[in-house]
Amino acid sequence: MQILDWIGTQRELLLTRMKTHFVHVTAIFVALTCVIWLLIPHPVIPLVVGLLPLALLITLSQPVMLGLLFIAFSFFRLHEAFPQLYSLKIPLMLSLGTLTTLAWHIGLSGKIKMFHSKELNAFYVFLALVTIGIPLSGNAGEAFAYYKDTYVKIGIMTPALAWLLCHAKHYRNALIMIVASGLSVAMVTLFNKMNGIGMVEETRVTVGRDIGSVLGDPNDLALVLLFPFSFAVSIAITDGLSKKARLIGLLTAIALFSAIIATQSRGGILGILSALGTIAWRRVKSKALLFSVGGLLCLILFMVAGINDRQSGGAAEDGLDESAKGRLYAWEAAFFMAVDNPLSGVGLNNFYFNYFFYSPHWDGLNHAVHSTWFGVLGETGFLGLAAFLTMTFIVFRSAQKTVYLVVQKPDVYPPVVRSISEGLFSGMIAFCVSGTFLTQGFTWPIYILVALTASVAHYVKKTEASLADVPLAKTTQQESELNTESNQPTKKHS
Repeated sequence: MQILDWIGTQRELLLTRMKTHFVHVTAIFVALTCVIWLLIPHPVIPLVVGLLPLALLITLSQPVMLGLLFIAFSFFRLHEAFPQLYSLKIPLMLSLGTLTTLAWHIGLSGKIKMFHSKELNAFYVFLALVTIGIPLSGNAGEAFAYYKDTYVKIGIMTPALAWLLCHAKHYRNALIMIVASGLSVAMVTLFNKMNGIGMVEETRVTVGRDIGSVLGDPNDLALVLLFPFSFAVSIAITDGLSKKARLIGLLTAIALFSAIIATQSRGGILGILSALGTIAWRRVKSKALLFSVGGLLCLILFMVAGINDRQSGGAAEDGLDESAKGRLYAWEAAFFMAVDNPLSGVGLNNFYFNYFFYSPHWDGLNHAVHSTWFGVLGETGFLGLAAFLTMTFIVFRSAQKTVYLVVQKPDVYPPVVRSISEGLFSGMIAFCVSGTFLTQGFTWPIYILVALTASVAHYVKKTEASLADVPLAKTTQQESELNTESNQPTKKHS
């Protein structure tokens, strides 16, 4: 009884101290609010300060939601597709919230568990090479500006996204975010196409060109739309998902397909063909039929997209068109950049500013590289390209092994895991194909693929380990029961 009385007394003391501390914290918070309102006499200040505790609570309790929203606004540029959101500085607030919740859950609560994997280790190597190359850049100011504004966020969020997503429900949320964001941008793209808004070369659609958006280039817009296309298709064809989810996936895939066609990007069309071909390869037994239909579909796509009607790269140009020649000249310049700077290249985001010094075909204008591989070669050198190719190959092989493993065990892995695995594998194929003609080396798609592939592979690895332990546990239990029975004395029959 004395022990119980002592425990009760200690509990009451603890509650009293907590109430006292709560009163003190509240008083300090009110005093700070008064000081802030005195310095900034605006009627919105009390409202903002009043919502601050709620915002902090949401930030600490919803790390996955914050991370996914940060990717949605940073990669899909939703605040640029919908200019009404542009002035709210949503990406900045999400980045601060994401960093806060990561620091809390990794350093203090321990709810987010860090892990190492071959995918993330390959990314760290490439990140280190890019970082070391910043002071060695031809235009160090431009390299540091891009690193500070974009690439450092990629460096932080790539492993963070892999650590955040660790359950099947997280993959479900990731698929919803990717598909919903892609559908939103696709609808804006189709709206602009129908109303002739933001058109370049008279026939190619863009989004947010008037505000200087990344989506203002038709090739970059096609790249953003291509990323969710693979996941939308995988949702539409995955057995076990609800009919509603598969229908939404199908409609989203159609919308994304139409929007990519509207950009008239050859790299985007090749990405569509590669994603669909990857999925069909595993399902169509007759490969001859697959190649025949695929070839016919390729011709139909180029006809429907109106590639021949483009001002650059269309049928009106004789011989090698202007777009193709521009790419070849840019790739040649990238090679000479790497020859001159084999270990570091000309530096992050420096290709455009160094084009004049390395291109033997100067036409009075600097040009973009229009190739992931040559872009990485020119800006990070031969060493950086080797690290990037190694990272890409590791992620590709991991996605390939994961999808084959989870598809073979539908009774073990839920449909959402099978869906995201198939989307990752076809997405990697689409990236490798379209990356030959689209500049993706230092933008979000490949790094989101790295993070998601590392996360799903880690999830599958843990699941397989737990499955391997089950038979061992059963065997040990059976042996124990047999030993117990053998040790029991035998009854004598009368």
